[in-house]
Amino acid sequence: MIDDHPQRYALVNELHARPFPSLTVPCQAVYLAVKEPIEAANRDRDRDLGHLRALLARHGAAHPAPGATHHSAEIGRHVLKWESHTEFVTYSAFEPGLGDRPFDPRDAEVFPPDWLRAAPGKRIAAVLVRVEPLPEDMEQAVAKLEDWFVPESLAASWVLDEAAIIAGDFQIDPAGLMRFAVFVRPGTGARRVGRIVQRLCEIETYRAMSMLGLGRARELTGRLNALDPQLSSVVAALPDDHRAAEATLHELLELSAELESLATRHSFRFGATGAYEAIVNQRIDVLRETRFMGRQTFGEFMRRRYDPAMRTVKSAEHRLEQMAERAERAGELLSTRVDVERSAQNQKLLESMDRRADLALRLQHTVEGLSVVAISYYAVSLATYALLPLADALHWPKSALTAALVPVILGAVWLLIRRIRRGMH
Repeated sequence: MIDDHPQRYALVNELHARPFPSLTVPCQAVYLAVKEPIEAANRDRDRDLGHLRALLARHGAAHPAPGATHHSAEIGRHVLKWESHTEFVTYSAFEPGLGDRPFDPRDAEVFPPDWLRAAPGKRIAAVLVRVEPLPEDMEQAVAKLEDWFVPESLAASWVLDEAAIIAGDFQIDPAGLMRFAVFVRPGTGARRVGRIVQRLCEIETYRAMSMLGLGRARELTGRLNALDPQLSSVVAALPDDHRAAEATLHELLELSAELESLATRHSFRFGATGAYEAIVNQRIDVLRETRFMGRQTFGEFMRRRYDPAMRTVKSAEHRLEQMAERAERAGELLSTRVDVERSAQNQKLLESMDRRADLALRLQHTVEGLSVVAISYYAVSLATYALLPLADALHWPKSALTAALVPVILGAVWLLIRRIRRGMH
């Protein structure tokens, strides 16, 4: 036997942690996604679990385990499914049967208003899905769709090899809910119905989450519009020799710092937007849509209404990257110019130092010559006094003695100073 990796079973269980619901027709689903407005990825997840426990306690349902990321329980006539995601939590309540009034706001009261007000976050998505049997007469289905939804934005299509018709207008009704309808062909399995409903809820949730980047992109675009002329002005001033390079470099560094700050603040949201957009498109693709009665499909609706928003986000992100690269290249060019100017200044400084050293050397030689004379003068005087008795004994006059000592002492002093200078060098 070989020991298992400590996370082997946990990783396998993660594959089965979020099964699709099994729904019988007719039924309805109420779906809610809650997100913290700020720093949602770093939120206190214990508050999410506490809020879930408060709902379960009202119905005497079993509580989730500490640190759980998903949980299912029965609350009254509903089956509740709770999931915790990176930035948000979702609540799905499935109820068999349908009320007499289609899309009645009271159907969403499975989530009590006082409990909703205490939620640790804000509502980012709220969906009401009505699941009915597919009528034999398609005109009945068309009449219901025209009565329930806004015709101008209605999207409807066959899905999963014409197992069902899905429809929605992506409009928020007065109760704050987004409506979707599903007409299921007889004989369609309960798990397939559950997959359709789950994917509709996920499409709306990830659409909403991805479009959070649109507001950031518009805010960023406004700031980039202000920074772009400044950056262009700095780049245009690079060849100007009359403008101080250090001042230009300082201005460029300020622009680069702000661009890096903008990139840091928006990188997570833009990255998340790209990931959520991919999930939306993947969820639509797996539905395998075909056209229903000439209506636009969900994929076509997204291409017309949703994709332009995503392109705006990508355009803002790309523009920020381009401006940061421009500032970086300009900084490199300006740094090179500053280095060249400093090298020229250093060269001039070295030349000046060489001239000063040469002058100092000449002065030193002059001083050394004067020093030889001065030292010789005092040495001759001392030697004259020292040898004067001997000169008197030999009947030499003092002037003769002094004249004889001058060349000897002058040569000796010169040799001594030269020797000292050689020893120092």
